[in-house]
Amino acid sequence: MKKTVVFLGVAIALLAGMSPAFARGSGEKKVTIHFFTGRVETVDWTDKVIADFEASHPGIKVEQEYQKDASNAIKVKLASGEIPDITTVVTQDFIDQGIYMDMSGLSYWNRILPSVKDLCTDLKSGKQYKIATNVTVGGLFYNKKMFSDLGLKDAQTWAEFVSNLEKIKAAYPDVTPLFLGGHDSWTLGHLVEFWVHGIVKQKYGIPGSRKLFLDNDKNSLAWDAPGGIMESFARDLLELRDKGLINDDAVSATYDNQKEAFASGKAAVINQGMWVVGDIIKLNPAMKANIGFGPFPPIMPGYRPMVLSAEDSVYAVAAKTAHKAEVMEFLDYLFSPEVQRSYSLARGMPSAFTDAQADWGPIKDDVAKTVGQYVNINFSTEAPSGLSVDDTGRMIQELLLGKFKKPADFAKAYEDLWNSAY
Repeated sequence: MKKTVVFLGVAIALLAGMSPAFARGSGEKKVTIHFFTGRVETVDWTDKVIADFEASHPGIKVEQEYQKDASNAIKVKLASGEIPDITTVVTQDFIDQGIYMDMSGLSYWNRILPSVKDLCTDLKSGKQYKIATNVTVGGLFYNKKMFSDLGLKDAQTWAEFVSNLEKIKAAYPDVTPLFLGGHDSWTLGHLVEFWVHGIVKQKYGIPGSRKLFLDNDKNSLAWDAPGGIMESFARDLLELRDKGLINDDAVSATYDNQKEAFASGKAAVINQGMWVVGDIIKLNPAMKANIGFGPFPPIMPGYRPMVLSAEDSVYAVAAKTAHKAEVMEFLDYLFSPEVQRSYSLARGMPSAFTDAQADWGPIKDDVAKTVGQYVNINFSTEAPSGLSVDDTGRMIQELLLGKFKKPADFAKAYEDLWNSAY
């Protein structure tokens, strides 16, 4: 009798076009997909997308896990055999270990900008193990009114940059010229990624620098070279500290403090990417028309200002996921034009999907001008996975706190940290 009832239940489910696995109602166990991320700005947005997806896909549950230091947290997960089905944390080392699924043949690429596909292509294999949904730009955000009142322009050299900050300090004594949110160490780590690695990328070009990082070409990189780029960076940053051009609490101030200071007009300049714009406007809608965007000035003579212009919001799928079909259903939903248009608006950055374009933000004209005028650099995705931007940021915390007696000591410590990460 029991067998007959089960058989009839399966038959009815098949006639209704449903999978027998989901035909037994709310008591049926759902398939759970684990999504691991380090993007603090997108946690709430993703929660809403997940809720909408689960409402239309009752047999699939998506669990989002956010970790502040995601680059290191995922290493612990992998070491214990806990591999997320989907993650935003992608490194060359993990690609080499075969952790991610080959996504080269997926149809999404037909809708994605060719330049973004190129940046997502693994140099070793020529395949794509990650998909980027957006294009991001990083540089220096500045208070337009303050710059206009003082007649300031984008600094073309380090000396001009220091001069701009000094003029701001003199005219607005209650305003921090350059506000650093160093408690969240990745914000400091980005200074090396853009200001230091950017020199390498400018000197050797994007393909060339990617290969140098990948091969750890010590002669070309030479982080500890006397008078080199890393020593110059440390010297220049300490100059800003010693002249009072950065906030006194640069090491303890948080990323939220940085955003709040800029949104309230208490900071004239901050180093960030486009991901910060939406939060600033939420904090102070009046800032919508007062956010300027410019490049990073070169820390060494003979180079041009630089702006990050790269892939953003990457996703990778575990090669050995037990739920590939369900993962792809979620990605189909996540990468749909409507959802990606929403994401573009929420993040304030252009979409990499050609069918998801939107009026994404008030700085789009400044971004277009800056990207077109200055040297474009990318994220250091081929840097050693053992060295995260948080790790680098913690070194800069120590630099600002006086741990290193001289800039050359910092450069040597970075060289050692970089090499040990391989």
